[in-house]
Amino acid sequence: MPTDTVAFTSLIRPDTTIAIGDGFGAPRELSEQLTAVAENTEGLRLVLGWMPVADPDLDPRAFADARTFMPGWGLRSAVAQGHIRFLPVRLSGTPALLHGPLRPDVLMATVVHTPSGYRFANEVSWQRAAIDGGARVAALVSRAAPVCAAGPVLPAERLTVVGETDHPPLNMPDEPVAPELERLVENLVRFIPEGARLQIGPGALGATVLRKLEVPVRIDSGLLPDSVVDLAERDLLIGTPVATYLAGGPRLREWVSGRDVLHPIEFTHDPGRLSASPLFAVNTAVEIDTDGQINVEGTERAVVGGIGGHHDYAAAAARSVGGLSIIAVPTTHRGRSTLVERLSRPVSTPSHDVDIVVTEHGIADLRGLDRPERTEALRAAWGSAGVREPDDSSETDSGTT
Repeated sequence: MPTDTVAFTSLIRPDTTIAIGDGFGAPRELSEQLTAVAENTEGLRLVLGWMPVADPDLDPRAFADARTFMPGWGLRSAVAQGHIRFLPVRLSGTPALLHGPLRPDVLMATVVHTPSGYRFANEVSWQRAAIDGGARVAALVSRAAPVCAAGPVLPAERLTVVGETDHPPLNMPDEPVAPELERLVENLVRFIPEGARLQIGPGALGATVLRKLEVPVRIDSGLLPDSVVDLAERDLLIGTPVATYLAGGPRLREWVSGRDVLHPIEFTHDPGRLSASPLFAVNTAVEIDTDGQINVEGTERAVVGGIGGHHDYAAAAARSVGGLSIIAVPTTHRGRSTLVERLSRPVSTPSHDVDIVVTEHGIADLRGLDRPERTEALRAAWGSAGVREPDDSSETDSGTT
């Protein structure tokens, strides 16, 4: 059915704060109407999360204020133009913000109907925190999204159905795998033991790691890619994966349907839970300095990613007894070294939360090394690529969900 305009507008008043559920299953069908309402309503504020694909129907300029804690991917241009403010916050910190200064009055979310009630669809992310903070739900009911969210159904008294859709969630685009990434992952997978609890970041790196694994693992990650299905079909997946976002296509959505895969960020990114048993976290970086500090936000002139769950997982893995915090990064990007003397932006993940750095040329095992030894190990792992001073030439999304 089309959007129920009366039901939709009844939830919005002047000076309302509106949060939009994020990820590939975001309620994009409501964006055009929301923009129109914002243009005619004073003081509306907008809170956004991870938008992997730009939404041309959502115009942040129509709002009195627009903010996001995940600026990369689909929001990069709007952030660069100053239409959306980027908040430097890790994902585990978003529930506190949603109960505090970013507390939304309305959460626009995609949901699925089940016999027991409505549930979140392609992602749970921080949306449960928004409801717990007091938000009412303007729900877009999807007939094409999977049923895979764990936990209780959404509170019926707080939910208003404002539309329905037959459109499936968007698909995670495939990324070409460069030869240097293949070599890098071959260096990396030797550190993943049988039975490991594994976290992977988005994109080609995570997919390649799962493809090259030859031992069974558990997946405990922010997002779940298509390659998890291949892992299961090779009998290398232990138990039910834990994630808060789906980042795949029809094959993944079919596989997860009926499985309790998706959990809220309060669970998936909880540092205490993550570090309570050995965790192997595999993430990348825009650049790393010679002390081992990580930048995942961007370059001097452009924000290209976000902090996301990078520090959550890296810190938990480094703290976990028997686990490893692994940073995997090619030695060059567009012909320039990714190892720098000074980071282009503030530190996203400190050096003491990094155990091992892997490149296509070598491995820097930083555990037990003092700072001069760490610098020497990193320079050796970069080999002939050497070290460069930072500039704005690197443009890659490396934020971790």
